[in-house]
Amino acid sequence: MRVLFIGDIMGRPGRTAAASEIPKLRDEYGGFDFVIANGENSAGGFGLTEKVMNELFGAGIDILTNGNHVWDKKDFVPLLDSEKRLLRPANHPAGTCGRGHAVYEKNGEKLAVLCLQGRTFMPPLDCPFRTADKIISECPVPAVFVDIHAEATSEKRALALYLDGRASAVIGTHTHVQTADEEILPGGTAFLSDAGMTGGHAGVIGMTADSVLPKFLLGTPCKFEVCEENVKFQGAVVEIDSETGRSLNVERVNRSVIKNH
Repeated sequence: MRVLFIGDIMGRPGRTAAASEIPKLRDEYGGFDFVIANGENSAGGFGLTEKVMNELFGAGIDILTNGNHVWDKKDFVPLLDSEKRLLRPANHPAGTCGRGHAVYEKNGEKLAVLCLQGRTFMPPLDCPFRTADKIISECPVPAVFVDIHAEATSEKRALALYLDGRASAVIGTHTHVQTADEEILPGGTAFLSDAGMTGGHAGVIGMTADSVLPKFLLGTPCKFEVCEENVKFQGAVVEIDSETGRSLNVERVNRSVIKNH
């Protein structure tokens, strides 16, 4: 099966880029069995709304993973229970609303998707390694795709090596900076430290420079504004053997999106 994973979608520019580029990539790659995107920054850079969620599903995204910002829009949180195509980090404690993993079926293919959040320089959660152990050991299908939403590249790589041969892919999100370390690990797990960001790259990780600089210069609170310039679509395409769950290829996607005037 072929999976397109889209790095953190940032605000309206990111949503527009996703809607523009997904059809083009489908044509170029001969179609995708599943399209997954990290959506936690899709609504104004912080969280999701129902309207934005439906816009992303309408653009051809099948599953939305998330991270620490999924809780930012309080009115949206109840949808985590009712919408099966939404995932929040699975290593939240028992009793947290929503789900952290699920098995999806499309085009005759079955794929388990698991969302995890790191603990290094991040809010404290349960151990992502042991959470992955439990979920993967009980998974009914061989193909397992993991989004590890974490700050530290060391934690992401450690998780990938730990899950090598058990997960089909371990792809990182959260830093909004695409890394160039894609590979197939010895056990058949595709790895990329960070898929990058789909949105405006002219500022600071998706926000305008003018809105971010006062925080660093003055140490005072400031309102961040979504950057709309130098928009890029970033992510990865992973090919997985459906029967064994081993990845056959991983390829970064990094393309500039030209505005239509």
